[in-house]
Amino acid sequence: MTKIKPTSPNVSSTQRFIEIEDIYDDIMIMRGNSAVTVIEVGAVNFALLSAEDQMSMVYTYGSLLNSLSFPVEIVINSKMMNISSYLEYLDSKIEKQKNELISARLADYKEFIKTVVKKNTVMEKRFFFAIPFNPLEMGIKGANTKGFGREYIVNRAKTSLYPKRDHLIRLLAKVGLKPTVLQKQELTELFYNVYNPSNTGKQLAPIDSYTDVVLTSG
Repeated sequence: MTKIKPTSPNVSSTQRFIEIEDIYDDIMIMRGNSAVTVIEVGAVNFALLSAEDQMSMVYTYGSLLNSLSFPVEIVINSKMMNISSYLEYLDSKIEKQKNELISARLADYKEFIKTVVKKNTVMEKRFFFAIPFNPLEMGIKGANTKGFGREYIVNRAKTSLYPKRDHLIRLLAKVGLKPTVLQKQELTELFYNVYNPSNTGKQLAPIDSYTDVVLTSG
């Protein structure tokens, strides 16, 4: 009788397909000991600007990009908005409102929001600048980083990335944009929601309270 060899369990996991190995402060360490810092930029209601202000912003933004002496990646994250929590918030305001006129106006506003969402797809967009660090910036020894400790890699990445990050923040502020450097908590929540799209805008408990971070699908 032919013996059937036992098969090994399937050990594939989401972690195998994610390039992020760890996050220190605002620095993401990737496979191969490259690193990235991420700046989120607030949106501008461009349509409400005058024609002169629009042209000025476009020109200034183009000059910003042309003046950069280091590579950046611009990322736009789009997803459908879940307004259920906002509707619940309006319900709570309506219940607490003692002025009948204001309560009626809030109820009308709530119905207006529901009508808009039914007729149109409401999208939430977030804008990011990612600044990369390559181990080769450390010179010839950066071609093989296996002999270096993680702390050394992080410190070298910070030395390289922080001046670029601060320079980009100053330029973005001149354009009239509001840049924010994403820290460990925000970065973890960002990628958790990217890899778990069904969890719309889920906020995680403080990251330092976790003993092991596992990203799961759905």
